[in-house]
Amino acid sequence: MRLLVTGGAGFIGSHFVRSLVADGGSAHGAAPCAVTVLDALTYAGNIANLGAALADPCVDFVQGDIRDRPLVEALMADHDAVVHFAAESHVDRSIADGADFVSTNVLGTQTLLAAAVRGGVEKFVHVSTDEVYGSLDVGSWSEDQPLAPNSPYSASKASSDLLALAHHRTHGLDVRITRCSNNYGPYQHPEKVIPLFTTRLLTGGRIPLYGDGRHSRDWLHVDDHCRALRLVLNGGRPGEIYNIGGGTELTNRELTGYLLKECGASWSSVDHVTDRKGHDRRYSVDCSKIRDELGYRPQHTFEDGIADTIAWYRANESWWRQ
Repeated sequence: MRLLVTGGAGFIGSHFVRSLVADGGSAHGAAPCAVTVLDALTYAGNIANLGAALADPCVDFVQGDIRDRPLVEALMADHDAVVHFAAESHVDRSIADGADFVSTNVLGTQTLLAAAVRGGVEKFVHVSTDEVYGSLDVGSWSEDQPLAPNSPYSASKASSDLLALAHHRTHGLDVRITRCSNNYGPYQHPEKVIPLFTTRLLTGGRIPLYGDGRHSRDWLHVDDHCRALRLVLNGGRPGEIYNIGGGTELTNRELTGYLLKECGASWSSVDHVTDRKGHDRRYSVDCSKIRDELGYRPQHTFEDGIADTIAWYRANESWWRQ
């Protein structure tokens, strides 16, 4: 299999590529015989995230934009499958200005999908988010839940999901959509809440807690997410959506407590700040479909995962300082 990974120098994409190289095909299906990473290396992309994977003869790196039609079409013609991570993903940035989110997440995905159809790509895994469902008070979303996004970011991702499904239904493209809960782990950009809080606390700084701190999220270790993506790539069904969760639901206040404890700080380091606009109250995904069909189970407990993550940031200050 010749695999194209978009956004492969970002947080989740780079972990996915590193795991492909490390597994060598021994887990969750045969490894691709060639992996091409396509990444524009914007502020959140870092070629250093790929580490030793770049030295593997099966891995190639191309710096470029998913909106670059000639480039994308040339790459699609030479690949069998796509795992599409590339996206603008920070909610606060989308609230300040949503234009880049629409351009990259909607128009960029359309460019990829159209090129995949023309290039005869066999599989297209579109990596999305649980935020497309909106907010819910109780229970968990199943994959047939109507979309109700509330931020420019989640609206752009919902739009890209619909485009992907349209290319399956209209053109017969084998599209498989995944919707994950909040990821955490090494190499995550410091604008996201766990690395933001961690790096500030490790340097004696202060951290901002939105509103009453009762907003709730399900936390998924990046390694569990990438294993689930391998399962969907190798065994998922065309035209289907798969929720991927970590099984640990925490309020932001509970999460903050974990980080304070692991970083040796106290609640006196916390600033209670005005809530952000349109802040979704709670996310929770029902993962029974991917569990029953593909055997997915998260393997990382949050306690161990967050301790390992903080230890990584403590040991890799040179990476996040830049």
